[in-house]
Amino acid sequence: MKADAISPAARLSPGRALTIAGVPDGFEGLIVADLAKSIASIAARVKSEHPSLLVLCRDAERMAALERALQFFAPELTRLIFPAWDCLPYDRVSPNPAISAQRMATLSRLARAEGKSNAIVLSTINACLQRVPARAAVGAQMLALAPGHAVGMSEVMRWLEVNGFARSSTVRDVGEYAVRGGILDLYAPGAPLPVRLDFFGDTLESIRSFDAETQRTTGPMRALDLVPTSEVQLSEEARRRFRLAYAEAFGGATKGDPLYQAVSEGRRHGGLEHWLPLFAETLDTLFDYLPAMPLVLEPLVEEAARERFAQIADYYGARKQALEANQTPIYRPLPPERLYLGESEWRKRLDGVALARLTPFGVPDEKNLLAAGGKPGRNFASERADENKNLFDAAVAHVRALQGEGKRVVLAAWSEGSRERLGHVLSDRGLNDLRPVDSWNAALALPKGAVGLAVLGLEAGFESADAAIISEQDVLGDRLARPQRRHRRAQDFIAELTSLSAGDLVIHVDHGIGRFVGLKAIEALGAAHDCLELHYAEGSRLFLPVENLELLSRYGSDEAGAELDRLGGAGWQSRKARMKKRVLEMAEALLRVAAQRKLREAPKLTAPAALFEEFCTRFPYEETDDQKVAIEAVIDDLAAGRPMDRLICGDVGFGKTEVALRAAFVTAMNGKQVAVVVPTTLLARQHFRTFSDRFRGFPVNLAQASRLVSSAELGTAKAGIRDGSVGIVVGTHALLGKS
Repeated sequence: MKADAISPAARLSPGRALTIAGVPDGFEGLIVADLAKSIASIAARVKSEHPSLLVLCRDAERMAALERALQFFAPELTRLIFPAWDCLPYDRVSPNPAISAQRMATLSRLARAEGKSNAIVLSTINACLQRVPARAAVGAQMLALAPGHAVGMSEVMRWLEVNGFARSSTVRDVGEYAVRGGILDLYAPGAPLPVRLDFFGDTLESIRSFDAETQRTTGPMRALDLVPTSEVQLSEEARRRFRLAYAEAFGGATKGDPLYQAVSEGRRHGGLEHWLPLFAETLDTLFDYLPAMPLVLEPLVEEAARERFAQIADYYGARKQALEANQTPIYRPLPPERLYLGESEWRKRLDGVALARLTPFGVPDEKNLLAAGGKPGRNFASERADENKNLFDAAVAHVRALQGEGKRVVLAAWSEGSRERLGHVLSDRGLNDLRPVDSWNAALALPKGAVGLAVLGLEAGFESADAAIISEQDVLGDRLARPQRRHRRAQDFIAELTSLSAGDLVIHVDHGIGRFVGLKAIEALGAAHDCLELHYAEGSRLFLPVENLELLSRYGSDEAGAELDRLGGAGWQSRKARMKKRVLEMAEALLRVAAQRKLREAPKLTAPAALFEEFCTRFPYEETDDQKVAIEAVIDDLAAGRPMDRLICGDVGFGKTEVALRAAFVTAMNGKQVAVVVPTTLLARQHFRTFSDRFRGFPVNLAQASRLVSSAELGTAKAGIRDGSVGIVVGTHALLGKS
């Protein structure tokens, strides 16, 4: 589908939102690419130097999927990523340094108007609703360096400390820097590789990039533009402004306040960024960096915005309650409007830009409507479930049917390996003219009858009027690609040892604990060998050739009181023998416990089928395969009549709570009491609400036990636990106390 065919750019204007209907999952990449190209061509005619489009996704996963799609559909377009913090509102922790660095790199480019007219800015609703450092301030924070500049290492180090860089022994990640003599290594936001600055006195002699794994330089650089890695500057002026603003906002009682004390001393406190407004005179939003920028909203973005407003208000309320209850450590939250856009301001911003909304559905009553004509691609689930049908024969038949309709067909795989395997399987089934393509333009250039094979990470395929993309997961129901096990290469060991300093302790697999002294060239059999010099007890020395580095590892404990082993002595070997014996004893103990568990009996807990089914239908989502497996395993454990020993692992949002809910239901329906222990008071409150909503109408009493609960409610909960009237209690580790 071509942008010129639908002319969307001409229909974008402030105050009159455009709805683009018929955009199923996967199709939005092609729509956004065509829209951006259309806008970029208009911008080129008027010589605009601004990015062409801002696209808001509902979460980070959708943003990553869209970025992958744009890499295929429009590789010539620059993509600027502005992610949201990976922590909760009013959290005690700071965002991940890599995320902060990426945010600042994007803001710096936008502040300097370096996006140009063929760039797309990708962000999420959480990132867009959050206030950010002012555009003028970000533009002034950059540090420009070039060989020959009269700048001292100490001056550069001060700038790095103020702007969020962390000092380390060896630079491996974005936002780190290291110093060795007259050399300063650092990894700047937005840079593909870390860089090495070589100083001679107060002059910067050279700038070279280097490989983070091998620590070897890869080439010289003519200049380097440094941008901050943190949104909070800790300059003297910023710290002075913070102290005044903090006292104005919360009063002068700052004694014992860890945040106030850390900032006053020039230290970065955990979660410092959640008080960003106190460090700056003014804050902006992403909209202020992109004035008059056309905006595209992915499906469900506005629903996600409403959820975010509710979440912010909830966490702010919880912090206020905790503060009023004089809980420690002290956390004084700023009002939401100082950190985030409110709902009215968000609506005002939408009304002031040229807006396009994407939807997978048809919207017949919409006034300003554009039909993209896309529909979800075919899913081969029925063929996968039918043992009498061949899945790949069906896929080949479908491709030929699409070609019979005159459509361009592309098969999308997740990796080079899975593309190759998928091609082999389909060609064996008679689909012969399969050709690898690396972009959408390359797919369009294929001769008639050819099928494109692309590396394109789509969860589901789609069809348009003249094209169809079939994803790997449409056919197989899963990805062929699997994470590859990463083997440690020799250069990884070398990279690890480059962080060693003279005097560090190391462990040799055969000789035990020694002290690393340095590298030394040794002549052996008429040839020079680079060796590591290691000192052991009683003045013994060992020279280890660099090609045998895999025999060494770093001493991982506190070096205080560590004793060196004696070369040729029995101490190290006897310690290894004792440890092996201890490991065997531990294994024996674990086997004994497992055997005892098999022999012990426990109540068999099963829930009435009808009641359990009713409870399960209240889950508003479809269970994932992993969820189903975990739920069935837990329910089977409860009904097995043996003590349960099961650990459910999963990332945030993977559905662990639903597993716990169903286990709690089965247990409570059998007259047993359930304790749900969570790590924080905020989670206790959140889970209590979730459990209360799901158990509403069932004969189970619930209670909450945490610091956020009043003394009277806590007393009632304790009494209910004692007399058995409380079936489920949700609380923190306080539940494990004697009282």
